[in-house]
Amino acid sequence: MATSRTYELKRRAERQEETRRQIVAAAVELHTTLGPSRTTVQGIAEKAGVTRPTVYAHFPDARSLLEACSGHVHVTVPPPDPTPWHSISNASERLETALRELYGYYERLEPLLENVERDAAVMPVVADLNADRVRYLEGIRDLLLEAWPTRGGGRARLRRAIGHALEFRTWQSLVRRQACTTEEAVQLMAAFASVAPQEAPSPANPEAHRT
Repeated sequence: MATSRTYELKRRAERQEETRRQIVAAAVELHTTLGPSRTTVQGIAEKAGVTRPTVYAHFPDARSLLEACSGHVHVTVPPPDPTPWHSISNASERLETALRELYGYYERLEPLLENVERDAAVMPVVADLNADRVRYLEGIRDLLLEAWPTRGGGRARLRRAIGHALEFRTWQSLVRRQACTTEEAVQLMAAFASVAPQEAPSPANPEAHRT
């Protein structure tokens, strides 16, 4: 009897875990096509083939569901790992490598990232989770900045330029709106960063043009 009960408990746990995976997969699909703010529990339940109470039994609130979805995406489409970039001593090469990998990641997740950025403005829980991505990009920016010898005001400008180059919207603008290839976008942003430390020339003195 004990063996039979143990088996039944194991099977029940497996079924619950499978149901949980189905719910998360359904939610991620709807977040990708509609966005978190436009995804309903009823819609998730229908796509997962379960009932609304079942969804709530596994995920009693929006935060628990969104955290599970974020974890699922992180595992199935992981963001670039910056660790190998430490070994690239050339600053431009390190930047180009990072941009190439990051832009490829953006391409794979574009619809979802676009919806998440849109909905972060209206859903605090989405904004909280999106903050993790912001910190990830800040870490990459600092890693890339380490390779440049620039100091002072030039370093501050370079920091902002690299930060801009790493943004999802920057990639989207270059590739989707300006019709760049990913490699062209990488090279454009690398060139942008290379001149960023240079101080802009002062505007001409208006007094010099007066007669």
